[in-house]
Amino acid sequence: MKKLSLRTRVLTGAVAVAALGAGTFGAMSANASTPAAAPAAAVKADAANDNLQQTTHLTVAAATKAARATLDAAEKENQRVSVAVVDRNGNTVVTLRGDVAGPQSYDAAQKKAFTAVSWNAPTSELAKRLANAPTLKDIPGTLFLAGGAPVQVSGAPIAGIGVAGAPSGDLDEKFAQAGVASLAR
Repeated sequence: MKKLSLRTRVLTGAVAVAALGAGTFGAMSANASTPAAAPAAAVKADAANDNLQQTTHLTVAAATKAARATLDAAEKENQRVSVAVVDRNGNTVVTLRGDVAGPQSYDAAQKKAFTAVSWNAPTSELAKRLANAPTLKDIPGTLFLAGGAPVQVSGAPIAGIGVAGAPSGDLDEKFAQAGVASLAR
C-alpha cells in the first residue's frame, strides 16, 4: 500500500475537520433558530369516547395447537404438507413444514392463510370469484387456490390457516378446517 505524502495527509485532515465543523455548526444554528415544539396534547384513549377498538387475537399456544392439529390430520392421510397460521393482520404466527413436504408448500401455505383472513372466506370460495374479478389474483401476498380457512369469532376473522402440499386444494382445505375445528375444543 502506498504511503500518502505529508501534504496529502494534512489536506485530508483539514477537509475532514472543516466538514465536521460545518455539520456541527449547521446543527447548532438549526437548533438555535428553531423554536422548541409545543408538547403534544395528551389524548384520552378509552372505550367510552370511541378512541379504542378491542380486537381478538390467537395466542401463540392456540396457533400452535391449530397448526399441529392441521398437520396431524394431513399425516393421518399420508399427506406431506406445510401449514401456516397468520393473525388478523396477516402476520405469520406459526408455520410447520411437514416431513418431506415440497419446498413450494411453505410459501403457498402462508399466502393461502393470508388470503383467507383478508377476505374472511375459505380460499376455495375466493378462487371462484376470480371469474368475475380476475385482477384479485394480482394483489401481493395472496394465493387464490383452495387450502386456506379463516378462523372467526362472532363472524369476524381473527386468524387464517393455510395448507399446501397435498395433491389437491380440496385436501389442503380439509386439513385447514381440521385446524380451525381444533380451536373449538
